[in-house]
Amino acid sequence: MEVLFTGMAVSDVTTAVAFYGALFGRGPDVVPHATEAMWRVSEGGWLYVVRDTERAGRSIAAIAVSDLDATLAELAGRGLRPGPAEPVGTAGRKAVATDPDGNAVSLIEVAEGH
Repeated sequence: MEVLFTGMAVSDVTTAVAFYGALFGRGPDVVPHATEAMWRVSEGGWLYVVRDTERAGRSIAAIAVSDLDATLAELAGRGLRPGPAEPVGTAGRKAVATDPDGNAVSLIEVAEGH
């Protein structure tokens, strides 16, 4: 396996593109058609939004970041306010950003040694 695509089911792609554009700090890398948009998050990892009204709001994704506090400050500068950073056992910390449909994107900072 070489590439992972994580899909977020949304009710409105235009609204989702605005949210995820703010999350990633840029527009989508690929827009295959009017009901889907894709961002390359890492070399082998993509997140895409797709209009799927039946499943909208039921998706989850997790993205590892090296500095959670810096990431949260950067997102605040773009108008996004994820939930507070909270410990996850001894493995690290996370904060959850929720898109307009209710999909959850966890931003995770893994503690050294884990």
